Amino acid sequence: MSKSHFKIMFIGSTAMASICLFPQPLIAQTASDAPIEEARKLDPVVVSARRRSETIQDVPLSVTAYSGEDLAKTGATDITAITETAPNVTLEVSRATNSTLSAFIRGVGQQDPVAGFEAGVGIYLDDVYLNRPQAAVLDIFDVERIEVLRGPQGTLYGRNTIGGAVKYVTQRLDADKATVNGRINVGSYSQFDQTVSFSLPVTDTLRIGGAITNLRRDGYGENLTTGEDNYNKKLLGGRASVEWEPSDSLFFRASYDQVQDDSNPRGGHRLVPGLLSGAPVLDDVYDTRGGLIVPEQKVDATGWSLLGEWHINDQWTLKNTFASREDESASPIDFDALPAGDVDVPIIYENEQLSNEAQLLYDGDRLKGVIGVYYLDANAFNVFDTLLDTAFAGFNAQTIGDVDTETWSVFANFTYDFSDQISVTLGGRYTDDERQSQVLRRSFLGGFSDAFGGSGFPFATTSDFEGTNSWTDFSPTLSIAYKPNAENNYYFTYSRGFKGGGFDPRGQSSATPDFNGDGGVSEDEIFRFMAFEPEIVDSYEIGWKYSGDRYRHSLAAFFSDYTDVQVPGSIGIDVDGDGEADTFAGITTNAGAVEIYGVEYEGSLVVAADLATDGDSLDLDWSVGYLSGGYEEFIDAFGEDQSDEVELQNTPDLTASATVTYSRPLADGDIYFLNTLSYRGDSQQFEVATPLDQDAFALWNASLVWDSPSGKLQLGLHAKNLTDEEYIVAGYDLLTVGSPLGLEGTLSAFYGAPRAVTATALWRY
Repeated sequence: MSKSHFKIMFIGSTAMASICLFPQPLIAQTASDAPIEEARKLDPVVVSARRRSETIQDVPLSVTAYSGEDLAKTGATDITAITETAPNVTLEVSRATNSTLSAFIRGVGQQDPVAGFEAGVGIYLDDVYLNRPQAAVLDIFDVERIEVLRGPQGTLYGRNTIGGAVKYVTQRLDADKATVNGRINVGSYSQFDQTVSFSLPVTDTLRIGGAITNLRRDGYGENLTTGEDNYNKKLLGGRASVEWEPSDSLFFRASYDQVQDDSNPRGGHRLVPGLLSGAPVLDDVYDTRGGLIVPEQKVDATGWSLLGEWHINDQWTLKNTFASREDESASPIDFDALPAGDVDVPIIYENEQLSNEAQLLYDGDRLKGVIGVYYLDANAFNVFDTLLDTAFAGFNAQTIGDVDTETWSVFANFTYDFSDQISVTLGGRYTDDERQSQVLRRSFLGGFSDAFGGSGFPFATTSDFEGTNSWTDFSPTLSIAYKPNAENNYYFTYSRGFKGGGFDPRGQSSATPDFNGDGGVSEDEIFRFMAFEPEIVDSYEIGWKYSGDRYRHSLAAFFSDYTDVQVPGSIGIDVDGDGEADTFAGITTNAGAVEIYGVEYEGSLVVAADLATDGDSLDLDWSVGYLSGGYEEFIDAFGEDQSDEVELQNTPDLTASATVTYSRPLADGDIYFLNTLSYRGDSQQFEVATPLDQDAFALWNASLVWDSPSGKLQLGLHAKNLTDEEYIVAGYDLLTVGSPLGLEGTLSAFYGAPRAVTATALWRY
């Protein structure tokens, strides 16, 4: 499709949605000839965005919610699927990985999944914060709902969520009867997925349950050097839980989950011929030639949590969540995507965390809110080699980074209803953050180090750094809501987000510039070069939510003042002074200040519904996100202001989607036909323009789903990316950005999924 086609599609879908701005009586008259009381109405959307169950209409902030039923009807497989329909949201699988997440909301996020960094977007699994992006691409199974909260959420959630939060909520067990649910997916690229879940009441107060999923798919392409599939999937995951409810006032839940991902290494597609070998660019963007095979690709992630709830009385509830998580990832990252060891980087990540969150919730007639205390103790360890065998025979640079995080916070958020029409929310959060970091970089000869089974031996240490830093912060929230009637809610919200600083675990202290020009490099200058400071977002939002019988919308305008932005990057380093980059190092800077403003418009409309005749229904759901912003100041690692040369990364200026759902009775059940068009504007992979930048593109998905009369059987046919768009989601550029590294030139891209069709069968007993 051309850009003009994209624009026509977007204008058409937006024009269709804009009819919703007419008064509700007009919609009721034109949407159906049947009386409104006989027509189907929109179901209320219930969320827990403010730590209590309430309709999305009553929440004075931007929230997008997806029920498990809705996700099943669209054939969504993991949380990255919501990128297509949530405005100003980007969730992508990070480069050269299968399950590491890159997340951005409203221009705030983290492009490079560096160990030890705090994420700009918080991912929560049953209210447990996932402290690292590794193993955070959560597959969708046994899910009750997913909520996307845009903007800072620090006074409501245990960990700082400076850009927003994604809440993944699993199903609770059925207390009344035994249940067994199963799902099978069969589709393109030999896809064959099986998922089974169960719930079993053992006594009147005790129940057990669990779910297991086995996901298999061949690759979209091939590694022409190793013969392995590229972009395949081989994952086994499961959850188990025990729930005990000894009385009406007490509830306990113990849960455990584990994921083992043995998918093949994901290799990049070179965008340029080999500068030394002349290797041509491959025709298929999903093919690669990478020759690195160590370490064996794997991701193992486990977690457990203990939840306790005590309903003290009708107003007060005490809740505590104690959780532990750990994961290990090993990956052979072939930067140059060629057989030779030009820039080969085997890597191992190890993460572990222990957290506890206590909440005291109050639900009175006029006052509602939460007081919370949160504690997190986490460690992130990574080791990687950088083999530059083509340029320097047997030369290898190893980096070991070890980052400890200890943080605690106290937060509160309360809403007071001055009347039936006016309510005010006040919140605050005090955070105490501490980082301890060790960074060891050594140069080897003879190939890979013993960490990856090699026989290389160290001959020089280029960085042996240890550092500790700590910060405190107070972040407030203020919201005013005006509800003139049951249908309308107008609000203003101010919130501040805070994300702690740290040390780049890939840094090289010997590369520290002489900042003060005195002819030497001091310990203070090394600390300054290796460290980065916290970042702050001040967000202002005004919104209007309308909810009627057959039409609802959420319209919000926002402005974010984003300061001390942390920008991780990699540059080539010339160790021996011969003018050629011998290795690369991580450099993270607090680049400066960004101003971001935008508009988001989401809604749903029952276009036609007539239960008095044959029960046909036509529904429209849409989202539009517009975002504009840029750097007011961008100071690079060497003190130069580059604000005129940079843009926000992974943040299209326009995102839009429209979903049309037609349903009617069939064979005593109901059949649904869903069509979704989604559009994403131009976006950059990094702050500076590179060949990896993605032009605007559109995706077309369609689903045909039949529900049996009893609701126990669902059959579906789902087609994704029907026009077979090729679009870049991540990449490596060590050729046009910074100092070139390697002789072949590293410029490789990773792509979103091609066209695929999946048949599904879901049954419930």
